[in-house]
Amino acid sequence: MQITRLRIGKEQSPLLVVDNFVPEPQSLVDFAASQKFLANSPYYPGIRASAPQAYQHFMLRSLQESLIDYFELPATQLGFSVCHLSLVTTPPTQLKLLQRIPHFDTTAKHALAAVHYLFQGDQGGTAFYRHRKTGFETIDESRTLAYYRSLESENNGPDLPKVSDGYIQGDTPLFEQIHQQQGVFNRLIVYRRHLLHSGVITKDTSLSADPRLGRLTISSFIDPS
Repeated sequence: MQITRLRIGKEQSPLLVVDNFVPEPQSLVDFAASQKFLANSPYYPGIRASAPQAYQHFMLRSLQESLIDYFELPATQLGFSVCHLSLVTTPPTQLKLLQRIPHFDTTAKHALAAVHYLFQGDQGGTAFYRHRKTGFETIDESRTLAYYRSLESENNGPDLPKVSDGYIQGDTPLFEQIHQQQGVFNRLIVYRRHLLHSGVITKDTSLSADPRLGRLTISSFIDPS
C-alpha cells in the first residue's frame, strides 16, 4: 500500500491517493460478478450493488488514523453511510443536466468520499472543478445560496452543456478543471464530499453492465461517528 497526500486547487483541498489498496483486488471483481446490480439513484449514471461488509472493516483498519489525521476530522472513529459497488452504464446522450456538470455530495466539511477503481485499462478517473462565475471549488453552507443562484442565472445561457456534450470532459465555459486523478486498478482516492467533482468518462470508457468488463468502482461515504 502506497499513500500519496495531495493538495489541489486554489483552496488547497486535501486529496489522499492510495495505490495497491487491497492485497487481492481480483477477489472484489469476482464478488461483484456474482451480485445483482440495480439502478438505485436518480443522480448516479449507472447501477449499483452492496459492497462486502468486510471491505468496510478493512478500509477502517488500514486507513482510519490516516484519514482522521490528514482531513483533520473531529473524531476518533469513522463509519460508512454508503458503500456501493458501482458501474457507469448510462450512454452520454441519455444524461440529465445535473449529470453533465460537476456536483458536490454534501455541504458538511468533515464528510469524506472514497472511490476505489477496480477496472482494467484506461477508463477514466475522477476530476475536480472550480465554478468560474463564483470561483468556488467547494460548496459549504455559507456558499450554497450564492452557488445555486449563480447556476440558475446560467440555466438558459448559451454556455449550458447540451445533451450532445455528454459527460463533462475537462474545462468548459462554466467550469474549470483543477485536478484529474487517473483511475488505476486497485487505486483508492479519498476527498471531502463538498468538493465539486465528476467521474471522468471518455469515449473509450466501457459502459458494460458486466463487472469484469465495465467501469467497476467501489464508492463510499465515510463520516465521523
